[in-house]
This record gives sequence, C-alpha cells and structure tokens, in this order.
Amino acid sequence: MKKLTLKFGGTSLNTVDQIKKVANIVKKRHDEGNQIIVIVSAMAGATNDLMSKSKSISKNFDNKELDVLLSSGEQVSCSLLSGALIELGIKARSWLGWQIPIFTNKNYTSSQIIKINTDEISNFISKKGVAVIAGFQGVSEEFRITTLGRGGSDLSAVAVAKFFQTDSCEIYTDVEGVLTTDPSINEKAKKIEKISYEEMLEMASLGAKVMQPNAVQTSMIDNIPIHVRSTFSGKPGTKIISENEIDNKKVITGIAYSKGNAKVSIVGVVDKPGVAADVFEPIGKNNINIDMVIQNTSLDGKNANITFTIKQEDLNKTLSIIKKSKEKLNYNKITHDDKLAKVSIIGAGMISESGVTHKMFRSLADEKINILAISTSEIKISVLIKEELTQRAVKTLHKAFGLN
Repeated sequence: MKKLTLKFGGTSLNTVDQIKKVANIVKKRHDEGNQIIVIVSAMAGATNDLMSKSKSISKNFDNKELDVLLSSGEQVSCSLLSGALIELGIKARSWLGWQIPIFTNKNYTSSQIIKINTDEISNFISKKGVAVIAGFQGVSEEFRITTLGRGGSDLSAVAVAKFFQTDSCEIYTDVEGVLTTDPSINEKAKKIEKISYEEMLEMASLGAKVMQPNAVQTSMIDNIPIHVRSTFSGKPGTKIISENEIDNKKVITGIAYSKGNAKVSIVGVVDKPGVAADVFEPIGKNNINIDMVIQNTSLDGKNANITFTIKQEDLNKTLSIIKKSKEKLNYNKITHDDKLAKVSIIGAGMISESGVTHKMFRSLADEKINILAISTSEIKISVLIKEELTQRAVKTLHKAFGLN
C-alpha cells in the first residue's frame, strides 16, 4: 500500500463534468489499494473573478480580507470533488486549511507553510477515506486565513507530501507533462520525460507555467520527487527528480520566455563604491523586482552606465523613483524601452558543453533578432529582445538545439 498526494489544477476542475472525471481518476488510484490525499485548486478563472471583485471595491483592498476572499475558490472545488467521490461510493471528506490546520507565516497573499498537523487526516485515510484538501491556503498564528501566492496549490501539494511523508506527489494538469517550450507559440514542443529540480526551477522562474517556482524549490530542498501528469490522458508525464538520477542529459532541456518586460538605463553615473546600492535601494523599498543588471564603466573609470530590467507595469514608478534621486546619483540621463521579452535556454548539460553561447547568439543573429541585454547562470542563458520577436526567437532556438 502506498500513500499518494494527488494535486489537480484549475484547468482539470474547470466544469462539473471535469470534476466528475477527476473523481474517477481518484477512485481508480484508491481502488488500487493506495491511501490518497487530494489537493485542489479553484476552478479555472475563479481566482481572477474574485480578484476583479476586490478591485471593484478598492484598488487597495486589505490583504487579510483579500486572502479570505481568494481562498473561497478552493473551498468550492474541494466540496464538489468530495461530493463527487461520495457519489461514487468512496468515503471522502473535504478539509480547508484552517481546519487541519496548515500553519503559515503572516505574509498575507504570499505566505509560506511552516507546519501541517497530520493526525486527523492520517487517521482518516488509514481507514480507507480519501482526504480532499483545499490548496493555496493556510492559517496564520493570528488564526487568520492566508494564501500562498499565485499557483500556491502546487506549494500546498509539495508541503503535504513532505509532512505526511507520502510515497509520491503527482501534479495533474491540462498538458501531458513539462514541455520543451510553450506549445501555443511552437507546435513542435515535445514532452520532457525527466527533468532535474534545478532545470525545472529555472524554467518555472523564467516563464514556464507548469509549476510554481516556490513549489519546485521546496521539492528540491526536501528531495521530493514530483510527477507532472495530464488529467485527460493516461500517458506517463514528466518526472522532476534529482539531477544525478537522470541519464543521457541533453545540453539544452527547454526554452522559456516571459513577455511584458522593460529596460531602464541610467547613463553617466559617477563610478564609486555604493552607487549600485544607491540606485537599487529605493526601488527595492517600493517592492519593485529587478531582473537583469548590467554595469558598464567608461575607459577612464570615472563614469558608468547601469542598465536593468523590470516588469513593464513598474516602469513609470521606477522612472519616478530614479528622477527623485537625481541629485544623489548625479547621472547624465535616463533612457528606457518597454514591450520587451526575455527568452532563455535552460539545460544542466551546458555546464560541461562548450559553444552553447555562440550557438544561441548566432542562431538569433541569423534571424536578424537583436539582443538588448544578457544574463547567465551555470544552467541558463537569457536574452532580452523586442516582444514582437518572441515567437520567432523561441522557434529558432528550439530548432537550433535539437528540441523539435
């Protein structure tokens, strides 16, 4: 007998008919003799609808009340799936985060799970019951409802797998597994059978939407194997596992992209210790995330140009902050560009393979795609390009690195 964590996303629970199909999947796994804990997301579109309602009340809707509102989507799907299982003759019960409880910190709207009480649910599943848990939510030490951020049901599933010490953690979605790139912009994307935690974390952080980055990071820290599967087909899916368990590593595993980026350049800053801190400190205090950073120093070593990227929606606020610091920074001018995309190649194989950078840049150059900024790590190379060139860049790189 195995103990399984099964997580179903919003696209798997989009309609009542789909919820009934999910119930049959759970029943099949239960009938095989497994102990089952199910984690559910809200039905597709439910969270966006609730968020829209909050904005119609106030542009600065209170975060604590927002968590109460947004967590209600999972309560609906949790109840419906439990009811569907009961209708199939399965002993089932739903649990909300505060009922278990799932304890989190009090960083409302993006909390982290600290501890999960396991006694009641462990007792229930040991007696052939199926526990259905509302994902994405928990409760703070103040006993107020919290949520885990966008895609937080993935984090719920990984945490459940950890605290209940389940034999596997299966993430069910509307695709057959983790793909080499987004199939909506490249029809030649294909399923990856095995991918390392590190590669999956890079892909998730760089725009791949299969799993929440925090969930991948948590599974990597605690060495929890993840199996991404399709709700709508019986195919094997993708296993996210430790790198040393993967044989025949490809040089490049996948291509990720994100749109809606902007680039800011501060020209002619006096090059002295602390200048970068002076630039980025006020931006950070305003909760604006910085991505790529490039600093070029003049030949005489007196001045520097600092270029960085942010999300497009933060551009005006960022420019305003920098202008307020003009006297302190003593720069010549600011330039900016928006409607940019970041395209990245990811692969653990590039650690030991030479010529990857040249191959990427030459492939883009042959397509007349200009690179505006570059950032690298051991297992990824990211470039900033014009947003309208995203699809062409992804298709070019996907072909160049043999992923078609």
